[in-house]
Amino acid sequence: MVTIADIAKIAGVSKSTVSRYLNGGSISDATRKKIERVIDANSYSPNKFAQSLKAKKTNIIGTIVPRLDSYATSQTLIGIDEQLRELDCQLVISNSSQDLNREIENIYSLAKQKVAGIILLATEITDGHLEAFRQAQIPVILVGQQHDQLHSIIHKDYESGYELGKYVLQKGHRNIAYLGVTEKDIAVGIKRKEGFKKAVEGQPDTLVHYFETSFNIKGAMERVPEIIEEYQPSIIVCATDNIALGALKAAYMKGLRVPEDLSLTGFGGYDITEITYPGITTAKFYYKEAGRMAAKDITKLVNGEELGKISFTKYEIIERESVDNLL
Repeated sequence: MVTIADIAKIAGVSKSTVSRYLNGGSISDATRKKIERVIDANSYSPNKFAQSLKAKKTNIIGTIVPRLDSYATSQTLIGIDEQLRELDCQLVISNSSQDLNREIENIYSLAKQKVAGIILLATEITDGHLEAFRQAQIPVILVGQQHDQLHSIIHKDYESGYELGKYVLQKGHRNIAYLGVTEKDIAVGIKRKEGFKKAVEGQPDTLVHYFETSFNIKGAMERVPEIIEEYQPSIIVCATDNIALGALKAAYMKGLRVPEDLSLTGFGGYDITEITYPGITTAKFYYKEAGRMAAKDITKLVNGEELGKISFTKYEIIERESVDNLL
């Protein structure tokens, strides 16, 4: 592997001169051309991360994710990475493993690495987050959550919840269970539920029971049987596709047919919901598009461009076989 020292020796200049060239510093035209010829001849590619630690301005964007084993996270990261590559920027990923303290530590850590900006796939914004961002003094974009002090890219959680609620009513369901998550997550735990509530409020002869579970499939599998036994809903509206997958498994373990005995819906539009049998009706979010938007917006902020506080991604209701028509 060719190093800066090798380039300097071949070009007949000092290492500091090569370093100044790589960081955009001031050197003579003759020296610049000499270094460029040596770099081209040896196919030298500088370590941009190491470069950035010495530079005043970097092309590295830090992205903090709550978990890596998530369809939404992976799709968003793909979008971020693809767009940053097109913008000649690099991506550094920090995983918090759903630990808010670790998430805040990651903010400080990325700031010390002199990243140009931070994209946070947020679940909850605390005072600790805000203080970390204040001390970091670098641009920040939230994805998935909204905060009035930060730039945000959010999915239309309320609107999709409302539209899915209307869809469920149009299918004739009046005994409904809504299986959500903690309200600490504003987007998934509150906004989706509020949209759904608005859609069904005032509907005659309609009974809706609201429950909470974890984000994972296993949690839903454990929660759903008691809901079925106690309330016998005709449909369970699940706040995420993972919850819907857990509900689907739980229904089959109880010997129920979907959708004949129990209907199900989700949110997210995960690829697997299309290949399960039956396919799961869901509110599909475009996570990769959100990632691309985040990458574009963070580079705008880094470059000092004006940017609105909130950007929205699109969604659509994908109708599959998991909802029975009772009318």
